[in-house]
Amino acid sequence: MSQKRMLLTSGLSLTLRNWPAFVWTYVLNLGLALLFTLPLHQQIGAITAHSLAAQRLTGAFDLGTMVGVILKLSKGPGPASAGTFFSTPVYLLFYFLIVPGTLFCYQTGTPARLLTILQSGLVHFWRFVRITLISLVVSIPILAGLNALQNLWSSHVDETTVGRPAFLLGLAGLVLIGLVAAALRVYFDLVQVYTVQLGLMQLPAIAGKKGRPERQIRRAFKPAWRAFRRNFFRLYLSFVLITLLGLGAVALTAQAAMHSLAQPRVWPMFLLAQLGLFAMQLTRFWQRGAETVLAQDNPIPEPIADSPAPVIPEAPSVESAPVPAAESAPIPIVESAPVLAKDKEFESDPETVEPLPTEPLPIPPDEPLPLED
Repeated sequence: MSQKRMLLTSGLSLTLRNWPAFVWTYVLNLGLALLFTLPLHQQIGAITAHSLAAQRLTGAFDLGTMVGVILKLSKGPGPASAGTFFSTPVYLLFYFLIVPGTLFCYQTGTPARLLTILQSGLVHFWRFVRITLISLVVSIPILAGLNALQNLWSSHVDETTVGRPAFLLGLAGLVLIGLVAAALRVYFDLVQVYTVQLGLMQLPAIAGKKGRPERQIRRAFKPAWRAFRRNFFRLYLSFVLITLLGLGAVALTAQAAMHSLAQPRVWPMFLLAQLGLFAMQLTRFWQRGAETVLAQDNPIPEPIADSPAPVIPEAPSVESAPVPAAESAPIPIVESAPVLAKDKEFESDPETVEPLPTEPLPIPPDEPLPLED
């Protein structure tokens, strides 16, 4: 029987119990960001260190100088562009390792150590790659169609409305696209959670062979859709609320960081920005925890082994019981009487014997006819 726990509180509790998971994720993301922005840092440093306009960057913030630096970087490919191109596959590699490992720790209660996360991620790596490809195949046409409708709606609003109402109407179309994208994200998150849950199950043994883990992701789509449909409002509202909390944390820290741009020290702005990113990443793991709680409350039924057909014992063949020798009466042997010499006179050759007459013999008239009874 399925339970109905509070997704927000239970998901947050599950996330905090496995806090090393999102801490390690944050450390890896920060390391990748520092690694792949070093070429960009060197390129910007080479521009600003040999320019008279760079003096205005050290004392106060000059928007014109920053725009000039961006325009300078956009001229031709540089070392930063190659690093940025290479950073995407590396990020996806860590993503397909960390996310399934974190979900494994969420569902099993295993301590979220880095080695455990990476080992579990290797087990589910290709399954999550396939789920991501399927989600792209499904989501891109839907979102592309909504984007085309949004462009038509924006053109209509620009022709008929001006001012704040035009802005609000255009924003409503963008919000609608975001809500649809969030619904797609929630569903495929559930598919990932149920895929890990399937991996924890053992298929029934067949023909004496030991059962193996379930590795087919197609079995995760139906239970994910069932849980998504039956718990749509509370799951979707929880997802949107957590997303708004993460965006609010990023906006708050970004606004505080903007006020510290004119300061000669950069590290306070850096810490504020990282605090906002950490809070947003925490909310993403919170969403994963809420989805895991829902999947645990609505689990996939365990596969039932097919019971073997009952063996019907063969009935013993009924054979005739042997008759004891004592009971079997001996067959008497009748000896033929000796043939006398006078009997031999009547023996003749069969060829010389005349055949008997076939016509009835005449009855003498003096004898009465026999009466019938």
